[in-house]
Amino acid sequence: MASLTASSSSAGATDESAVPAQRSRGYWTAALVRFTRDPVAMGAALVVLLLIGLAVFGPWIAPADPYAASMLKRLKPIGTEGLPLGSDELGRDMLSRLIVGARLSLFIGITPVVFAFMIGSVIGIVAGYAGGFINTAIMRTVDVFYAFPSVLLAIALSGVLGAGMVNSLISLTIVFIPQIVRVAESVTTQVRNRDYVEAARASGASAFTIVRVHVLGNVLGPIFVYATSLIAVSMILASGLSFLGLGVKPPEPEWGLMLNTLRTAIYVQPWVAALPGLMIFITSISFNILSDGLRSAMDNKG
Repeated sequence: MASLTASSSSAGATDESAVPAQRSRGYWTAALVRFTRDPVAMGAALVVLLLIGLAVFGPWIAPADPYAASMLKRLKPIGTEGLPLGSDELGRDMLSRLIVGARLSLFIGITPVVFAFMIGSVIGIVAGYAGGFINTAIMRTVDVFYAFPSVLLAIALSGVLGAGMVNSLISLTIVFIPQIVRVAESVTTQVRNRDYVEAARASGASAFTIVRVHVLGNVLGPIFVYATSLIAVSMILASGLSFLGLGVKPPEPEWGLMLNTLRTAIYVQPWVAALPGLMIFITSISFNILSDGLRSAMDNKG
């Protein structure tokens, strides 16, 4: 009887040991899985990838020369033979200009956010981790920029720096840096008081080591998600600057500039004149939905 009990116990132990241990998902893997299960966010991601594809390969897939003008073909309606999306005020193919214009429009919309993300993250993390006088000096300086709406500040800076794409990028970067600094400072202040940071500090680790090992990995995610949401704002502001003549100069195909040059044709060919605005709307809403999907995937604690 005892031998039967022993054999059954050993068999049970063998069965238990035969069951493979399941590895728990990492945080980023789990966030990626949650993101891929969101059909709306995945749809927005596909639209963004399509737009990036147009920006990269636009000059090669455009059906016509986006700079070739013809006064005989000016302001043709959508569906004209050889001009599927009509033509602009100078007879240039709208489809080609919209495709090629994706490169400039995305470039001046994403680049300021990238630079603001890098600069603002460094300043915000330093302010949040240092605290005290350094935090107060940095954050009070940042608060000065919040006295002005983003649109007015971008226009004022572009007016001071002068018209042009480079100055437009500089002004938009300056507009977004304070916003990212505030987010970076907020999340860094929360992480600074966590137990593992206090333990690292008590063990004698330097401030640089603590920030590099323990802080960056926990704060860059929220900052990145917030920066993604700023791309839609940057697209609209950049288009607005081009519309006002403070951004890209003619004859470059850029959606905001195209809106400006086509505004006089709104009563003649309203659908053609609305196409650049439609592209700006689709791009902005896609980046907004993508940002919301990333936020939902990363904030899920389940």
